[in-house]
Amino acid sequence: MSSYFTDLAQQYIDGEWRPGTGSWDIIDFNPYDDEKLASITIATVDEVDEAYRAAARAQKKWAETNPYARRAVFEKALRLIEEREGDIAEAIIAELGGTRLKAGFELHLAKEFLREAIQLSLRPEGKILPSPVDGKENRVYRVPVGVVGVISPFNFPFLLSIKSVAPALALGNAVVLKPHQNTPIVGGSLVAKIFEDAGLPAGLLNVVITDIAEIGDAFLEHPVPKVISFTGSDKVGRHVATVCASHFKRSVLELGGNSALVVLDDADLDYAVDAAVFSRYVHQGQVCMAANRVLVDRSVAEEFTEKFVAKVRTLKAGDPRDPQTVIGPVINSSQADAISSAVEQALAEGATALVHGTRTDNLVEPSVLTDLPAGSPLLQQELFGPVALLVTFDGEEEAVRLVNDTPYGLSGAVHTANIERGVGFAKRIDTGMFHVNDGTVHDEPIVPFGGEKHSGIGRLNGDTMLDSFTTTKWISVQHGRSGFPF
Repeated sequence: MSSYFTDLAQQYIDGEWRPGTGSWDIIDFNPYDDEKLASITIATVDEVDEAYRAAARAQKKWAETNPYARRAVFEKALRLIEEREGDIAEAIIAELGGTRLKAGFELHLAKEFLREAIQLSLRPEGKILPSPVDGKENRVYRVPVGVVGVISPFNFPFLLSIKSVAPALALGNAVVLKPHQNTPIVGGSLVAKIFEDAGLPAGLLNVVITDIAEIGDAFLEHPVPKVISFTGSDKVGRHVATVCASHFKRSVLELGGNSALVVLDDADLDYAVDAAVFSRYVHQGQVCMAANRVLVDRSVAEEFTEKFVAKVRTLKAGDPRDPQTVIGPVINSSQADAISSAVEQALAEGATALVHGTRTDNLVEPSVLTDLPAGSPLLQQELFGPVALLVTFDGEEEAVRLVNDTPYGLSGAVHTANIERGVGFAKRIDTGMFHVNDGTVHDEPIVPFGGEKHSGIGRLNGDTMLDSFTTTKWISVQHGRSGFPF
């Protein structure tokens, strides 16, 4: 595993591993023990340009390649991940503080999404549409957009890079990937290495490890990419969308959330507790779909709260390398500061801490807060950390209002003994995804994934990848002679 952080601490442009030419380095730290994993000289605007130009050169031939031949690359990439799974898991644990459970979860999904990319290679279909003009044949072709720029986040970097990179490549595009500065290896160069070893032709996937302090908006504004796929915060997503729109580019935005898990009066409370604890605390709460808010009907709130708090107290925080650890470190000190500040803000507003976790460096233990005032800003925002907000409600109508009272609309869940009651509840929630009698954290390769409101624009997964990474082209053929009015 450690060789990843030495061998892959470079840029990958046009099939070559090379150092950046910037004047400073990105230092890659282990967030748990602050060990220096790698030092990577950043890419400049010139290297971003070189990466995009290389992608543009390689893409035309790739698009003309038989899709069955393209498919073979993804089959090989899947085998390589399976062979190297242990080393990749260790890299996930080291670079982003993921627990062993989380590393396994991320790798499982990454393999599932690669399996879908294998199928996606063969999925674009054309159409022949009728015309009101005699003798005219309307052909509609589904063609690659060309070059896709992918910006991936730090929380599930391996999965969320592959989730956009693999479908874009499978559909005949080339890609330039910019991983998050905190996860440059797992989210960037490791992905490139797997595809290189799988036989992907040079230039089709390029990785630039850099920072906006160095390149500004060059990654977004460059004339080559036609689509930017961004996963991250809504604040940055708004900027990405604005820049893309001003340059007539398509943006696919998978942004933050403020999901709620709702416990109705007829729910199985033990099961709801299990779902809620997982949905809030998986990967230290650093998940866009995480249940920031746990809403409980007042008639069952006392019993639920007692069981929920008891289970949270059993979650072991510590070294993510320990298989017993459930709560590892958050990604960096800024994130730890933000979480600690949010808890103190809630307490200052009059909230009660049923569990008040301590902080040691980047290790933030779980907290459970209740009695937040109705107007608290914390109920409106995304808490990217291990802090649960318990909120009671009186009846379904109030629950619907509370769930929707947020600028976000990504995921959510409701627990009830009546399935159709749950489905009816879900239909009233302004989110892209909602789950009945389950957790809030789900992603499946063929089901459309995405949010409403500030949680994003567009969808990923399955056939929606065709909408994201291809475009349509109308070619008409006139059989015989057409008539013209002059």
